[in-house]
Amino acid sequence: MTETPIYKEAITHPIFEYISKAAESLNVDSYVIGGFVRDFLLKRDSKKDIDIVAVGSGIELALKVSELLPNKPKVQVFKNYGTAMLRYDDIDIEFVGARKESYHFDSRKPVVEDGTLEDDQNRRDFTINALAISLKKETYGELVDPFNGVTDLENKIIRTPLDPDITYSDDPLRMMRAIRFATQLDFMIEQNSLDSITTNHQRLEIISGERIVDELNKILMAKKPSKGFLLLYKTGLLDMILPELTALNQVEEIEGHTHKNNFYHSLEVVDNICENTDDLWLRWSALLHDIGKAPTKRFSKKQGWTFHGHEFLGGKMVKKIFMRLHMPLNQKMKFVQKMVIMSSRPIVLAQKEVTDSAVRRLVFDAGENVEDLMTLCEADITTKNPSKFKKYHNNFKIVRDKIVEVEERDHVRNFQPPISGEEIMEIYDLKPCREIGMIKEAIKEAILEGVIPNEYDAAYEFMVAKASKMGLEIVNKK
Repeated sequence: MTETPIYKEAITHPIFEYISKAAESLNVDSYVIGGFVRDFLLKRDSKKDIDIVAVGSGIELALKVSELLPNKPKVQVFKNYGTAMLRYDDIDIEFVGARKESYHFDSRKPVVEDGTLEDDQNRRDFTINALAISLKKETYGELVDPFNGVTDLENKIIRTPLDPDITYSDDPLRMMRAIRFATQLDFMIEQNSLDSITTNHQRLEIISGERIVDELNKILMAKKPSKGFLLLYKTGLLDMILPELTALNQVEEIEGHTHKNNFYHSLEVVDNICENTDDLWLRWSALLHDIGKAPTKRFSKKQGWTFHGHEFLGGKMVKKIFMRLHMPLNQKMKFVQKMVIMSSRPIVLAQKEVTDSAVRRLVFDAGENVEDLMTLCEADITTKNPSKFKKYHNNFKIVRDKIVEVEERDHVRNFQPPISGEEIMEIYDLKPCREIGMIKEAIKEAILEGVIPNEYDAAYEFMVAKASKMGLEIVNKK
C-alpha cells in the first residue's frame, strides 16, 4: 500500500491552525484545496488566496474562524453560492461546503447539492487543481490526490478529473482555463482533453465577454503568450473570440509576390514585447497592432502587396473589439487605439534621415506614451536576417536619442502653445472665432516645424506677424 504523502510544511501559516480548530469545534472535516496546494508543490510564489472546503457548511466554518481570530475579521457571505470569504494577514480565504454539481446544457451555473470531499474533487476542472491537504487533527497535512494530480504536475500535463467532454460542456470557461494554465505553467494539455476542447469549442457561446477577457488577460500576462494563442487558434476558440486576429492567418501569392503571415508575426511581436514590459495594455497593443491589415490588403502590379491605412482602420477596429468583449472603454482602450494608429510612425522615421521636426511631431502626437510606442516598434522587428535586425535596432536607437535631445531642447511633449486662446482674444479684443484657432494652430505648427523655438517671446512675435497678415491689429499691448 502506498504511503500517504504529508505536507505539513505547506500549512505552517497560523491561519490553518485556526481553521483546523474551528472545524473541530463544529465537528466538520476541512481541507485546503486547489491553487494553493498546486502552487506549493510547484514551488511557485505563495498565493495570496486560499480555498478551504468543508464537509459541511462553509459559511458556518468561516464565521467560526472569524470568531477565533484575534482581529475578528468581517465575513462576506454569499448565500446563493454557499460560500463565504474573510481576509486575514493580507490573505483572502474562501470557504465552501463540499458539493456535487449537475448542469443544464444552456448554462454554466450548476445545480448544487451537499456532497463529500470526493464529490467536490470530482467537480474540479483539472487534476492539478483537485489536490487537497487535510486540516483534520488526526490526518493534518495529509495529501488527498484521487486523480494522480501530483504525477500530472511532475509530467507537466493538464488533464480533467472526469471525461473531458463532460467537464468542458458543463462549464465551457474551463476550455479557456486549460489553455491559460498550459500557457502560464508551460504545461501540455493531454491529447483527449485537447481534442475535446476542439469538439466543444462552440460551447464558449454561453460564456460572457468579461469571463473570456479575464482568461485572455492572464494568457497575455504569461511569459510567452503565443503558446496560449496558438492553442486557442488550433482548437477553434480564437476564431470565436477574435476573428479579426485569425483573419490575418493567410498568405497570398500573385505573380510571384507574397506577403508575410501577419497572424504569426503578431504573436511573435507579443512574445517580443513581453521581454520588455509587464503592461497588459501595451501587450494588447502588440497583439492588435496589425489587425487592420486583413481588410486593407490590396495587390498592385507596381507595388505588390499593400496595406494602406491599416493603422487607422485598426484603431477603429480596436474600439469594436473592446465593445464586443465588454472590455473597458476608458483610457485603457484609448491607449491601445493610439498605439495601433501610431504603430508605424517610428518605423518610417527609422528608415530615413531623422529630422528634428519629424521627431517633434512624433513626441507631440504620442505625448506621455512615446516610450511605450518605441517599445512596441522595437518588438515589431521580427526579421530573421541578423544584419537587418541589427540595422533596424540601431536606427531605433538613433530615433530614441533624437527624442531625448529634441525633448530636452523644445519641451514639446504634451505641450500647450506658449500663447493661449484667451490671451489672443484679449490682445486683439476678439470674441471666440475661427481666427483665434487659426493663429493658435499656426503657432503650434511653427514650433513643431522648428520655425520658432517653444518660447513665449518668439511665439508672440510670430503671432503678431501672422495676425497682421490676417488684417488683425493689436488692441491691448502686452
